[in-house]
Amino acid sequence: MSDSSPLILCWHRRDLRFSDHRTLHAARQISPRIVGVFCFDPALLNNQEVAPARVAYLIGCLAELAAKYQAQGSRLLFLQGTPQTALVDLAKALKVDQVFWSADVEPYAQERDRTVAAALEAAQITVQTRWDQLLCTPAQVQTQSGTPYTVFSPFWKNWREQPKAAPYPPVTDLQGLTEEERAIAAAQGTIPLPTVADLGFDWHNGFVLEPGEDAASQRLGAFCDRALSQYAEDRNHPSRFGTSQLSPALKFGAIGIRTVWQAAHLTAAGANSDELRQNIETWQQELAWREFYQHALYHFPALAEGPYRPIFQDFPWENDPDLFTAWCEGRTGYPIIDAAMRELNQTGWMHNRCRMIVASFLTKDLIIDWRWGERYFMQRLVDGDLASNNGGWQWSASSGMDPRPLRIFNPKTQTQKFDPEGEYIREWVEELRSLDPEPLVTGKITPLERQALGYPEPIVDHYVRQQRFKDLYNAAKLRS
Repeated sequence: MSDSSPLILCWHRRDLRFSDHRTLHAARQISPRIVGVFCFDPALLNNQEVAPARVAYLIGCLAELAAKYQAQGSRLLFLQGTPQTALVDLAKALKVDQVFWSADVEPYAQERDRTVAAALEAAQITVQTRWDQLLCTPAQVQTQSGTPYTVFSPFWKNWREQPKAAPYPPVTDLQGLTEEERAIAAAQGTIPLPTVADLGFDWHNGFVLEPGEDAASQRLGAFCDRALSQYAEDRNHPSRFGTSQLSPALKFGAIGIRTVWQAAHLTAAGANSDELRQNIETWQQELAWREFYQHALYHFPALAEGPYRPIFQDFPWENDPDLFTAWCEGRTGYPIIDAAMRELNQTGWMHNRCRMIVASFLTKDLIIDWRWGERYFMQRLVDGDLASNNGGWQWSASSGMDPRPLRIFNPKTQTQKFDPEGEYIREWVEELRSLDPEPLVTGKITPLERQALGYPEPIVDHYVRQQRFKDLYNAAKLRS
């Protein structure tokens, strides 16, 4: 093939990899002349819910993706500006034949994509999109009456029976821009890959998972080899290597979901015990939860702004700003809560069991609107994903798609079950490291000990506040 082959732009967003890339693979079937493009969209970067850790992870993924494009004979271009203008102008200036991208479930992304598609098609540039971040599309998993599922269990039963595509091979042997086209791209405002600081952010604390496709692939292999055999139990213990920690890679598409599913399937095929198969199925269920929340946001975009259950539309949250600040800073006087919040603030990550515990505490003990916590998580999490974060917070607040009307976690009993020796607490709450496990996990730290250690008294009484929340909830039920 020569330069007479049609020129295709592959617009990357949250699909930052070469392997198992359905959209890129489809483009390669048409032409080797594929140039990647990533647009630093101010509507996303200037949003108040941007985590520095997430920006740093994104830059790391883009650096590796750019190197992979170069190794295959092409390049990844970077633009700064609204895609509706910058991307469309670049495509027109380069006289590209087609623009490919992967579909997204988020409301902003869908509206943006409709606008970009209309502008490209008006310029006689063909648009092609594929679902890439999901194993099953939103249209694929529906009830018998053709409506979306709003409860996970029946969704899981249907979803698990749907066919799952095998991973796509990595694209190879690409051709890039001609010298003339490179000059045109430069004139259209393409830029070098910016640093985190260039974008106005600061992150030097490292990552639970290094950015990029290679690190994600290695982590998946290590997880399947070691942790998956004990997943059902170990995933709930924050001091253990019990989860894959692949969520940042899945958020940005540094690893393909088909690759992840195939790894689970192959491990299950070689399983020599029912116990191992059950552990693998538990992990597969967690992958299905991810898709359940993605489908929910796609079908019910209003979830991004408010509760699913009507009872919570005008719920009388107390929203005490001082209590919220203590929660954010890990100064609640509840060791498991403070450990989790400090982990989040220092690493951009929080163990999933702890996410549920601190979310329940914010909404049911502090009686603060779940959207405050949802926003704070998005401002900190390296894996912050609108669908998963929103779904998790609404589940914890009892405002979402959950057949169980009210769920309240007791921080003390959660600690006793899942951090029985206080290992996780000691790791993150430095002032409590000298204490024996018993006071750590029961919370029975005397006022004198707290004072001597510089650790605060509990900011609320769990049992009093639990009852207060129930009273507010029951009164709201009567009004609704």
